[in-house]
Amino acid sequence: MYAIGNDHTGVALKEIIKKYLEDKGETVKDFGTESTTASNYPEIAETVANSVASGECERAILICGTGVGMSIAANKVKGIRAVCCSEPFSAKMSKEHNDANVLCFGARVIGTEMAKMLVDAWYDADFQGGRHQTRVDMMMDIEKRQ
Repeated sequence: MYAIGNDHTGVALKEIIKKYLEDKGETVKDFGTESTTASNYPEIAETVANSVASGECERAILICGTGVGMSIAANKVKGIRAVCCSEPFSAKMSKEHNDANVLCFGARVIGTEMAKMLVDAWYDADFQGGRHQTRVDMMMDIEKRQ
């Protein structure tokens, strides 16, 4: 199951991406918001990230104005490796090399078709393990020491 969440700037794009994932056969748990009234993205990011960290959801997508705030907030949750991407190569590599489990992007930065390309690149990529696993383990060790 995938989790998805957004702030007030990402309502429309979230609905499109949610359907896009469902069309791929994924079950999507929507953590909202449905409102275009100003909302606090850190609360949404934390809730979504906790759903991944707990194992309730396999991976997640977060959408705010730039994707930056959501990624910073999500990365405060232990076990989360959130990335903010605006082009497909970085989305693909974040999964292959860093085993990113949360993809973030900005509704004010990219359009619908680029968002779909990001989702495809990230969704279709597989973590390569090997030397990359060593580096992911090193990152997670930093987290443990903090």
